[in-house]
Amino acid sequence: MKSNSAHADAYLGGVSVLVVDDYEPLRAGLAAMLECRGAAVTAVGSADEALEALQREHPDVLVSDLAMPNKSGYWLIGQVRALPAERGGATPAAALTGFTGPEQRSNILRAGFQYHIEKPFALEELARIVALLALQAHSPQ
Repeated sequence: MKSNSAHADAYLGGVSVLVVDDYEPLRAGLAAMLECRGAAVTAVGSADEALEALQREHPDVLVSDLAMPNKSGYWLIGQVRALPAERGGATPAAALTGFTGPEQRSNILRAGFQYHIEKPFALEELARIVALLALQAHSPQ
């Protein structure tokens, strides 16, 4: 993967990220990529596990797949946004999905995600979005 000076690799040192995807190889790959850039990653395979981890660990950023068996990423973000801010309800979040198009993007943003990342995606794009969301997490409200 090439990088130029206008789009330097995003460094994520000190950023905690909760990654949620039911497909283990993708989940492990996302975690490894983010960890290589300095992030502390918790990776889980279901929306229920994610909700527990979010309340326990208070990550800076949530990155969640939408299409998961049992409970979807939509269910997860609804549960997260219903929490008080001090329990994780204001955690910046990105939806990682194969759902594309303006209508899907609109639905995802209305549901409570700040970003819609379409599969397939460039790993650097994901790292930059996580960095931007982490900045949002630490900016005064």
